[in-house]
Amino acid sequence: MITRSALLVLLTGLLLSGCGHSLPDFPDFDSNTWRHDPYGCENKRQALLPILEKHRDELFGARISAIDDLLGHPDEEELSEQSEKVYLYYITKGPQCVTGHPRANGPRLILRFGATGALTEALFPIVTPR
Repeated sequence: MITRSALLVLLTGLLLSGCGHSLPDFPDFDSNTWRHDPYGCENKRQALLPILEKHRDELFGARISAIDDLLGHPDEEELSEQSEKVYLYYITKGPQCVTGHPRANGPRLILRFGATGALTEALFPIVTPR
């Protein structure tokens, strides 16, 4: 017979394992280059965006920590009333690159996470090559 505390530990583990997943390796995506181009000011993210978009389906359901590992801390972060998070990553150089990093309307990758911390939506911008 399972004790009450053992059942609680088992249920907690199941609940936490259902709150998103890890990401597989994307060998064609240079995560290091993405992370080292904050606010997209060096225009390095633009070349990586199509590769990331190719893996779009694999991103859904990923945990926030897995996205942080892949893309680094977002350039901007928003919280909604329903405890959802939104991560914004700028893709190309723009007004956000000046001192103080003002919010800009340039091309941004927008990632929305549900209340459980799993990715629920990924909005990829259309960026014309420079």
